[in-house]
Amino acid sequence: MIDALFGSKTRVKLLHLFLNNPGKSFYVREITRLIGEQINSVRRELSNMLDAGVLLSNTNDNKLYYEINRSYIHYKPLKEIFTNNDVSKQKPKRFSKQSASSETDDWRIALAALPKAKIVIAAGVLVRGSASKVDLLIVGNVESKRVADVVNKIEIKVGRQLTFSRMLYDEFYYRLSVHDRFINDILSSRHEVVVDSENILQR
Repeated sequence: MIDALFGSKTRVKLLHLFLNNPGKSFYVREITRLIGEQINSVRRELSNMLDAGVLLSNTNDNKLYYEINRSYIHYKPLKEIFTNNDVSKQKPKRFSKQSASSETDDWRIALAALPKAKIVIAAGVLVRGSASKVDLLIVGNVESKRVADVVNKIEIKVGRQLTFSRMLYDEFYYRLSVHDRFINDILSSRHEVVVDSENILQR
């Protein structure tokens, strides 16, 4: 596993966050929220990465901000490993509730309304031209009954049984960080982003 090579799961997530956002700074609580790790673990890894020269820090409005050091000697090879080049080839369609039609977008509206859903991706049989084996990926602390109810309604609507996956945000972010094959297969196929509350898929 890639976390064995780089020391810890938290460090892998931090590298993924910073290397996909060169030139952008983040403060500690923002980082903790984005990567879904405990604040003590995040502080410890930030300190280690700062000491190693991987990160730079600056203070603004009494907050300590961190960003990737683009002059770091190993910046380029790390960027090759952690940036999302392989999944960015397929530009996703993005659902907008503002322009949604109740007739054609009813299943999208139902998915977007799922409580606590942070990311919802439609692919497979729901998106024309998609080669994904997974039709729906739902990320967040969403009740399984809620998911089952919505999926059942969509299956009736499209006349097909759907293959779907539900996972917590922490697991999704980690698997995205390490270029997990399951996640990459969905994102590299034609897909539609129905929900992305943290804009993680735009990074």
